[in-house]
Amino acid sequence: MAELVLSSLLPVLFEKLTDAAFKTIARHKGIDAEIKKLQKSLISIQLYLTHASQMETTDPSVNQRLNDLQHLAYDIEDVLDGWATDAMDPEFKQEPEGVTSKVRKLITPTCCTTFSRTTTIIAELDEISTKLQDLVKEKDNLGLDNLGLKVEEETRPRIINNRRLQTSVVDPSDIVGRQAHKDALVQQLLLPADEPCDKNYSIIAIIGMGGLGKTTLARLVYNEQQVKDHFDLKAWVCVSDEFDIVRISKQIFQSMANKEVSDFNRLHEALNDHVKGKKFLLVLDDIWSESYEDWETLVRPLYTCAPGSKIIITTRKDKLLKKLGYNPLNKQLERLSDDDALSLVARNALGVDNFDSHLSLKPYAEGIVKKCGGLPLALIALGRLLRTKKDEVEHWKEVLNSEIWRLNDEDGILLALRLSYQDLSAPLKRLFAYCSLFPKDFLFDKEDLVLLWMAERFLQQASTPNGSTEEQCLGRKFFEELLSRSFFQHAPNNESLFVMHDLMNDLATSVAGEFFVRLDGEAKKDIGVARLKYHRHMSFVREEYATYEKFKGFTEAIKLRTFLATSVGKVESWRSFYLSSKILTDLLPELPLLRVLSLSNFEISEVPESIDTLRHLRYLNLSRTRITHLPEKVCNLFNLRTLILFGCDRLTKLPNNFLKLKNLRHLDVRDTKLLFKMLLEIGKLKSLQISLSKIDIESESGIEIAKLKDFENLYGKISVVGLEKVQNAIYAHEANFSEKRLSELELVWGDELNDSRNDMLEKEVLNELKPCHDKLIKLKLMSYGGFEFPNWVGDPSFHHLKHVSISGCKRCTSIPPLGQLPSLKELLIEGLHGVEVVL
Repeated sequence: MAELVLSSLLPVLFEKLTDAAFKTIARHKGIDAEIKKLQKSLISIQLYLTHASQMETTDPSVNQRLNDLQHLAYDIEDVLDGWATDAMDPEFKQEPEGVTSKVRKLITPTCCTTFSRTTTIIAELDEISTKLQDLVKEKDNLGLDNLGLKVEEETRPRIINNRRLQTSVVDPSDIVGRQAHKDALVQQLLLPADEPCDKNYSIIAIIGMGGLGKTTLARLVYNEQQVKDHFDLKAWVCVSDEFDIVRISKQIFQSMANKEVSDFNRLHEALNDHVKGKKFLLVLDDIWSESYEDWETLVRPLYTCAPGSKIIITTRKDKLLKKLGYNPLNKQLERLSDDDALSLVARNALGVDNFDSHLSLKPYAEGIVKKCGGLPLALIALGRLLRTKKDEVEHWKEVLNSEIWRLNDEDGILLALRLSYQDLSAPLKRLFAYCSLFPKDFLFDKEDLVLLWMAERFLQQASTPNGSTEEQCLGRKFFEELLSRSFFQHAPNNESLFVMHDLMNDLATSVAGEFFVRLDGEAKKDIGVARLKYHRHMSFVREEYATYEKFKGFTEAIKLRTFLATSVGKVESWRSFYLSSKILTDLLPELPLLRVLSLSNFEISEVPESIDTLRHLRYLNLSRTRITHLPEKVCNLFNLRTLILFGCDRLTKLPNNFLKLKNLRHLDVRDTKLLFKMLLEIGKLKSLQISLSKIDIESESGIEIAKLKDFENLYGKISVVGLEKVQNAIYAHEANFSEKRLSELELVWGDELNDSRNDMLEKEVLNELKPCHDKLIKLKLMSYGGFEFPNWVGDPSFHHLKHVSISGCKRCTSIPPLGQLPSLKELLIEGLHGVEVVL
């Protein structure tokens, strides 16, 4: 875990050390040399850990040394962050005392009790250097001899040595649940040569996470007799982690021609001649490469083949396929059904197809199948593990109730998943490990998770300003990357949320190490008081009563950065959760380094005045609590980037000095009682992204809607009610909806149609309210009074629009061309009395 964390953390530290404020401090204090020494120390740490990430050591003592390096870097960042926080304090800037006194305050920040107040920065740097030198002396034990490794070098996935020994040979009798998939692939392979294709050969992809049986399915198809008879030439190559064009080309030619050619140019010439006019089948198994150029070089000699030739690709990643113009949407290989999974366990554990003759074992087998989630690799491994315990019910029960799939990598249960994990870049590994804080069956919201990553500084790069939209876009890109690799899946019955398979959750927990701790029934971690001081991130699953007793040990966790309340599955609106007031008043002030604090869904009525002691805080989530106001001291949280007040239905006002939160970038005030007039003042924070739920137009002219221009970064879902009052379309134009990142838009006019309703004006207003076509997913129009809709309603440029509702538009005589919307899934049309339907 340590090596993957630091590759993301260290650039942030480098940036801090080169900041003008720190240079000023160092110059006045005369510690320039110590700062430069610290920079060199950080570079050495990064070199060590980058190299260590390639070694995948399992030696506990070596891993602990690596963890020590990680803690060292965390401590450095805490010190530097303390300086920066003090430097933002207006009181610090206004103090009349001399520079030396101010610098002394920075060197031992009062907000940071982690470090002794009597220890000078020079002593602190000396201690860091001493620790590092001790580790340098032990480099032979660590096995980190090559210190010439480039800092930016990307680590390669470490694949077990026998991966490339995978062949096309398969025993069909061992395969369960893939007959339909096999038949469909065979039909694709046997398509006539005149199928639409821009080359003589076409690509068939088998995509899915590790352990799903992609290679096995390819073997079944490759050895099908119909397929053998259909093609003139065949070749099978296991590509694996290194896309070695020379090796792959040699294996293709050797398989097809049974000859060898050493020179690469002559090899391609020979391959070109050999496939000329012939129909071939080529399987490229386990491709990891994303390089379009490498692909083009490999297939260049194959263009002379006969039409109808096929290339089967098995891969966990879809990037290369997208570059080749292949649309992998909905092409992921599915998991086994429960019945097929049960049969696979029976075959491997009992040597039979079902549990009919072992009924006492069947309930436990069904439980094991549910935990494995249809992943053949895990099912086979567990079945083989149980093979020697055919009739021992207690042993099957123990397996069902154990964490064996998380701990027994040597049995191959998570090996394929670990291979997928090892192929991730260091930043992605860190983001994935962070997900160990969330319990199994947790429903992830992509945007919320990205905001958490931002608060933890996981997305901070030299080229992305802290809290910027560029940083947020990077987070979304990273999430999509994890999704495309099956680390996340779309939640059932809710396309906007995501889940992580139990095995993936176990994997995240196993790689997270001692830096993360999750308090729930599943995460059986040792959280003894002696180890609490090492934890940096903590989460807990909400219970009806969260008592102080459960958390009092965390007063020792003085380096904690994350205090995160989570839930399992969907939280029902009727449920109530209560948090001991002592946690707010006694525990939180003892955690001065917190960056993330989430207390959502608790019956909290008041935020304590001591909140301003959490001066490192970047993310504060108080959603669905019972608070009526925020204390003024919240405005002293100069680092605060995200404030979530969604669903605080008793909140009626914000602090008077709210505009002091200059670094605030995300504010969610949906479903609160905050008045629109009150929120207009917040529009002065130009970098703030704000999420509102509803705007009521109350004035006779409807000019309020024009005020939305001040919310340059309005995003998410919004409902505008009372549009019949808008007397000038210019007001709607000034709202500038086309530039706002709205995913859901609801536009509502009054129910009553009377002579004061101007149909042409309402059409003009609706036309000016055209949202950004790249973002909109859901559109709802109610009681619109025009005779026809403007052209943008139904325009195919809204390529993400999936849900459309048009109701109560009684004057409309025609329906917009909604059939042109390429992604439309749900359509509701009702109350359009003026539309004639011809049967």
